Amino acid sequence: MDLDLRKLRYFVAVAEELHFGRAAVRLHIAQPALSRQIKAFEAELHVELFERSRRSTTLTDAGRRLLDGAGPLLASAVALQRRVRRDTATLTVGFMPGLTVTAAVRALTDRHPDLSVDLVRTTWDDQVEVLYDGRVDVGLVRLPIPQRGLVVRPLFTEPRVVALSAEHPLAGKESVRIHDLADDHLLQDPDAVPEWRDVAVELREGTAAAVPAFASIEEKLEHVAAGRGIAVVPLSAAGYYRRPDVVAVPVEDLGPNQVCVAWAKDNRSPWIAEFAELAATDGPGLDGPIRCPSR
Repeated sequence: MDLDLRKLRYFVAVAEELHFGRAAVRLHIAQPALSRQIKAFEAELHVELFERSRRSTTLTDAGRRLLDGAGPLLASAVALQRRVRRDTATLTVGFMPGLTVTAAVRALTDRHPDLSVDLVRTTWDDQVEVLYDGRVDVGLVRLPIPQRGLVVRPLFTEPRVVALSAEHPLAGKESVRIHDLADDHLLQDPDAVPEWRDVAVELREGTAAAVPAFASIEEKLEHVAAGRGIAVVPLSAAGYYRRPDVVAVPVEDLGPNQVCVAWAKDNRSPWIAEFAELAATDGPGLDGPIRCPSR
């Protein structure tokens, strides 16, 4: 069985904090995502690592044994990663759904033909985490994000739209306002759309259904298409994942989404600053203007 070093890092954070909330803050990820990763790690190892109750989280005997050996293993992995990066001309670029980095990557590799560029698709849950743990050198991120320990430079803003089932009563509208969506079920954390909180009937009445843990925007759009709720997404994401059974409608009173280029302050890759400059030069979308998808 292969040992997943990312899950091992998550385990160490929870084992040292003995609190999933504090560990999630330390790792810069959402607590539900951390809980899912720990459960998956326990399933892979076929052991329980923690004893959980409403009041406390404690290590099991197996958890204590794993913690004893985890530190040296993680330190060795980080050292090896740094040695490899020093010896090779590589850059790993992360990007969020709907964003493209093709133009900036091509420009960079045209300047430096010996440079190898790897690409990693990120999500709302891990767009910052991959910068902190070194899986990505530089990434295109969507705000808001925790910025401690990062360099964050704005690139552009883009409108947010609401993704609706093609059968939704508002699907034929040229645009809507946030109060028009008051009766709908939001298929994402309400904190991601704070404007919707002010009008949401399901929150006022306490009837909000649980939001599934989506692994990707594709999963979320499947639920939208099935009429199970709505989702507010950046315009570029709606255009990139266009499908006939989902309609993207502009929301007049939602603020835009800010897209930035970001990297960890302690990342010494010599290619980061040049990539960031090229990303800023290429402008919105990095491959051309952003337009509302046709309906």
